[in-house]
Amino acid sequence: MRNCGRHIVLLALTSLTLAACGGGGDEAADGAPGSTNLPPLIAGTPTTTLAAGSLYSFTPTAGDPNGDPLTFAATNVPTWATFSTSTGALTGTPTEAHVGMTEMITIEVSDSKAVTQLPAFRIQVSSNATTPPPDPLPPPPPPPAVNVAPTLSGTPAIIATVGVPYTFAPVGDDANNDLLTYSFTNCPSWMTCEPETGRVSGTPATANIGSTGPIVIMVSDGLLNAQVQFTLTVQAAPPTPPANQAPTISGTPATAVAVGNNYVFNPVGSDADGNPLSYSIQNQPSWAAFSTTTGRLTGRPAAANVGTSAAITISVSDGIATASLPSFTVRVVAQNTAPTLSGTPATTATVGQQYTFAPVGDDANDDPLTYSFTNCPTWMNCEAATGRVSGTPATANIGSTGAIVIRVSDGQASAQIQFTLTVQAAPTTPPANRAPTITGAPATTATVGNTYTFTAVGSDPDGNTLTYSIQNVPAWATFSATTGRLTNRTGRPSAADVGISARITISVTDGTATASLPSFTIQVVAPANRAPTISGTPPLSINVLAPYSFQPSATDADGNTLTFSIQNRPAWASFSTSTGLLSGTPAVTDIATFSNIIISVSDGTASVSLPSFNLSVLQAATGSALISWTAPTTNTDGSTLSNLASYRVLYGRASTSLDQVTPVSNPGVTSFTVENLATGTWYFAVVAVNSAGSESDLSNVAMKTVN
Repeated sequence: MRNCGRHIVLLALTSLTLAACGGGGDEAADGAPGSTNLPPLIAGTPTTTLAAGSLYSFTPTAGDPNGDPLTFAATNVPTWATFSTSTGALTGTPTEAHVGMTEMITIEVSDSKAVTQLPAFRIQVSSNATTPPPDPLPPPPPPPAVNVAPTLSGTPAIIATVGVPYTFAPVGDDANNDLLTYSFTNCPSWMTCEPETGRVSGTPATANIGSTGPIVIMVSDGLLNAQVQFTLTVQAAPPTPPANQAPTISGTPATAVAVGNNYVFNPVGSDADGNPLSYSIQNQPSWAAFSTTTGRLTGRPAAANVGTSAAITISVSDGIATASLPSFTVRVVAQNTAPTLSGTPATTATVGQQYTFAPVGDDANDDPLTYSFTNCPTWMNCEAATGRVSGTPATANIGSTGAIVIRVSDGQASAQIQFTLTVQAAPTTPPANRAPTITGAPATTATVGNTYTFTAVGSDPDGNTLTYSIQNVPAWATFSATTGRLTNRTGRPSAADVGISARITISVTDGTATASLPSFTIQVVAPANRAPTISGTPPLSINVLAPYSFQPSATDADGNTLTFSIQNRPAWASFSTSTGLLSGTPAVTDIATFSNIIISVSDGTASVSLPSFNLSVLQAATGSALISWTAPTTNTDGSTLSNLASYRVLYGRASTSLDQVTPVSNPGVTSFTVENLATGTWYFAVVAVNSAGSESDLSNVAMKTVN
């Protein structure tokens, strides 16, 4: 380009050195001998997209055949990123203000004699806003979940006295609710160090007088850890040591709380010696907070916390002795909905005729129901298991019994039916009632996730109105007293319902007589497991220093969680058991063929595998060219060139088509290595660029054939 009054003198390309795998000698573009220095090597594929707020990190792989020390340089580093000249690492976290594209980023490595550069690349920062700005690139994947290190709190006493019990119980917590384990360093021989709780205790003897340090109590969630470190000095017992009195703790915690309600428990601790007290807890519920100063346990559980937190232990310590409440359990229960009780009892019974009423109880929470009665007549059988009342009154029972109450309860709330029943004398010429009939053959098996329906067929030769009832209705089913239909509730039966419901009896009554089907059993069975499927064709070869990645596709028709495994994994590669991704970058020392690699997937019951395959790590079949030139010193008008800023190396398959460009940002170097050249003939030239952006004319064109 020519955009100023003075231009750079034509740049002379002084030499070109080629190094290709498989042969080929060095040639100089103008006959000058090649350099004895071998250029440094650099490799790596930088990430080109990320979302605002995500961490970006890329470090290339570099080395020098001569063992020379290396330095790195970069051009067009994004404003939100930092670059390390000692490692080549490009890192940073863009914000929403940085959404957009950074073009022509280059990273190069130098051994002070030659420079090798990665191909220029760009980074697209996309928005994480609710309405993102237009973006020509697809949105980046969400950032991986971040593990939060556990915490370990508590301040241990640093003095122990001969003959006096010593106790320290640190409190470990983890924001991810990961399982915590404890380990110890320099645990004194007289001390018990408990790996389950992190608690240390013991009584030193005279032989233990002195200091032990550093004692380290470490808690780990499997990935990160935290620790308490201290030096403990055992001192001789004073001539007349005061006898320490252990603290006391009392209180009765509530053992149940409903979703959305506050749970509060304040134990009462005291110390006869007036020592300051500290509290600790084991198996703290995830939904609750705990104060080590007051021992207060409080929280408001959500629907996701329904269940039981067991073996909760709250302790108090005066620094020497510890006292604990008995371990207890807190059960989080769902908000209860009162049960319902439906049905309309006949209010008149006749001497000598059967009387029956079977109310239908239901509970939206599927809680177990129990029945109770008030003022049940002496001639009536009131069944606590079903709520059914029946019996045949005699002449002595003529009259009214008021406020007969049938009540159903789920253990927390109840519903009831209340009525007055009048027993009347039998008519002088009572009609002969004919009993109803009931037929039907219910299915005795139900499958999880499938519909279950059975309708009993009742009839009455006298045309009387019929009412149906059931005993031992399954918890996953509902029953119609009007139609005799037994069917599953929505979403039931579920896996939790697998098992047997026995002695189910369906009856029909015309108000006088009753008929019943034979009692039957329904067994809920789980659906047969279907094996998962896996597919994919892995690449069978990879060049050294090139990234390798293969992830199979797997599905499970039952929606079961899938786990991947691998046999004969190459040591240079990593494998994800959650995604099946096999990835890594082989080094020069990894050139070999890795045989009989098998990737499998399992749903916990059945497992399937891809066909075994062999993976070959190959020496890259590409060449490189070392280009050397003489730096320009004057402008076209003869004035001294004082603002040389950079160079641009142009190359291509034809001397008239140098269509590939690599910028060289360091104006102090006069050589550059072009990497990853395929076999064939290549042409090279160089232009110089000053700080105003003006370029020199193209240098002479050099040519080399890579074998």
